[in-house]
Amino acid sequence: MRITLDTVEVPEPGEGELLVQVEAAPVNPSDLGLLLGPADMDTLKAGGTDGAPVLTAQVPEKILPALSGRIGKSMPVGNEGAGVVIAAGAGQEEMVGKRVAMIGRAMYADFRLMRPESCIVLPEGASPADGAALFVNPLTALGFVETMKAEGHKAMVHVPAASNLGQMLVKICQADGIGLVNIVRSEEQVDLLRGLGARHVVNSSADSFRADLTEAIAATGATLAFDAIGGGETTSTILNAMEAVAARDMDEYSRYGSDVPKQVYIYGSLSTEPTVLRRGFGFTWNVGGWLLFNFLRGAEPAVAQRMRERVAAEMTTTFASHYTATISLEEALSPQIAAAYQKKATGEKYLIRP
Repeated sequence: MRITLDTVEVPEPGEGELLVQVEAAPVNPSDLGLLLGPADMDTLKAGGTDGAPVLTAQVPEKILPALSGRIGKSMPVGNEGAGVVIAAGAGQEEMVGKRVAMIGRAMYADFRLMRPESCIVLPEGASPADGAALFVNPLTALGFVETMKAEGHKAMVHVPAASNLGQMLVKICQADGIGLVNIVRSEEQVDLLRGLGARHVVNSSADSFRADLTEAIAATGATLAFDAIGGGETTSTILNAMEAVAARDMDEYSRYGSDVPKQVYIYGSLSTEPTVLRRGFGFTWNVGGWLLFNFLRGAEPAVAQRMRERVAAEMTTTFASHYTATISLEEALSPQIAAAYQKKATGEKYLIRP
């Protein structure tokens, strides 16, 4: 694997297009999946020059067949960002000088050609950091709520819940009166979410975790979950707890389990282990994948617009992101810094300022 900073020609915006000077872009787990996902992090090595750094790493041979579609191809990274419109094509001249949040990949760059519909105009006084992460996490959290409503659930489970996204979801559910069970992995994270007003927070490291999870699901009636861990038994544990709650209301035993629908969506791969299902949850269940871009493609335009308007209105409150480090594009190719942001540690978020 080879990561470089390449010099390319800055395009002229065509009709209806915007040329944006990128000022900030967050490092999200979804970005890391493309940037460093298949690499053996113990083999990171710096190269190139001060002005043109190169970061290389070995990819385990056993997974190369699954990556055949990307071998030898240059793949720009960065799903979202913020910047100032410095030029515009016909019909968009009034956008010049405005700061916008953007979504559309390839944001780890100095300049980005954009369509207006992929941007949110930021209010006067908003900083690049304020707008850099207004799409992926905010729209994902709101997408969870829209999915819950569309599928007829009344409450949900989320893991890991102490992340930036998780904290946003806590605030949304509190404001909208939605039952939410938050799974975290330490008492410090329990205290963090309770400080935000979360009612149901369970610690997966506690000996009483399974019992605590079952009682929290019973209290909320959650039959839907979103799991960013993916690997291991988290999804299985949630389904079994949902089934245990559903079984309490069964009038008689059924070898097929309850008839209460249970759904878990895996929306991340924080763990690369296989997803393990220990089947104690009957036959009325589903496990699937949930991806923001797929959700937005299928959402009604009015729903997507309502979500975007809420994000803009609550930019500095519900949907504020907090960064523990700010780095340049060049620093992003440092082995030490790359190893740090690849950890995807809860509460640690990096911001790239080109």
